[in-house]
Amino acid sequence: MHRSMKIKTLGPLIAIIIIAHSVSCSPENKKTDDRAKYVIPDSLMRTLIIDTVRTCPMANALTFTGAVDFNQDNQVNIFPMVSGIIDEVTVQLGDYVKAGQVLARIRSSEMAGYSNNLVIAETNLSNTQKLLQAQKDLFKSGLASQLDVNAAQTNYDQAVAQLEMVRRILKINGDNTKGEFIVKAPISGFIVQKNITNNTTIRADNGNNILTISDLKNVWVQANVYESNISKVHVGEMVNVTTLSYPGRVFKGKVDKILNVLDPTNKVMKMRVVLPNPDYALKPQMFASVTVINKGDGEALCIPSSALIFDHSQYYVLSFHANNDVRITPVKVLSALDNKTYLSSGINEGETIIASQALLIYDALNY
Repeated sequence: MHRSMKIKTLGPLIAIIIIAHSVSCSPENKKTDDRAKYVIPDSLMRTLIIDTVRTCPMANALTFTGAVDFNQDNQVNIFPMVSGIIDEVTVQLGDYVKAGQVLARIRSSEMAGYSNNLVIAETNLSNTQKLLQAQKDLFKSGLASQLDVNAAQTNYDQAVAQLEMVRRILKINGDNTKGEFIVKAPISGFIVQKNITNNTTIRADNGNNILTISDLKNVWVQANVYESNISKVHVGEMVNVTTLSYPGRVFKGKVDKILNVLDPTNKVMKMRVVLPNPDYALKPQMFASVTVINKGDGEALCIPSSALIFDHSQYYVLSFHANNDVRITPVKVLSALDNKTYLSSGINEGETIIASQALLIYDALNY
């Protein structure tokens, strides 16, 4: 009887032990053990960037729409100096030209007139010079008075002045004596506007430029600032400019000028940014987004944006202690700017975090 009761008492205990053992060997517990034992491989460890949580001054960013424009300080409009017919155009829209390069030739009656005036002035000078010399010889012989010599000298001086004026006019108009006006590039740059073709008749009093050259080594970006943001932008502030053509590229510049006049139609104020453009990547009339960066008040914890992970409506970072001790840490994000993210809580200053391949390691820890 005693033996039978003992067996009945041990029965439930054995059952509990078996259940506990089966639970400990279940796939879920095995998964937990494997996760806790994850070790970053040495090959991956050598490529990781380990960073430190720091306290940084807060910075704010405002983004405006805009467009790339010519730098009008480095732009030249070429107007016809004479009337005539375009005989030869040697460039096309978009061509790069060097200073002094021939762009077009104009057959012009005005240039023919300047050449004729030069011949007349040279002939007149030669004649007045001979007359002056003759009057001087006659004066020495007593056959001419000093008044005659003075009159001849005056005529000669006037002829010299007339010839000098004709030569200057001819030089201003290209110094060509064949009846042509040669249009040359005053600066190096790109042909950004072309209003002439071969056999076009032009007039000097028309007022329209025939060609425009712009040096695109630096360009303007004109951004639209709405009334509510006028007080938040200032001359000299750094900006980041992005375009649809180069989505992964950021062009850095600064606010060069704020036009203190609102457009009466759309109620925006123009803000001008000057950008270097050494590889001519930025083309006039490209749409652009202009992000103005200004220093805010206060400080906050900051980490590289590459260290941030977003999953299940929550932000995380990977707190690093050793290659076998990486912890998933939830954090709260204040804002992000460029490659920097500001945090309000979740981690402390001075802690080390994984700043590269974070998502890869996060997935491995959750496997």
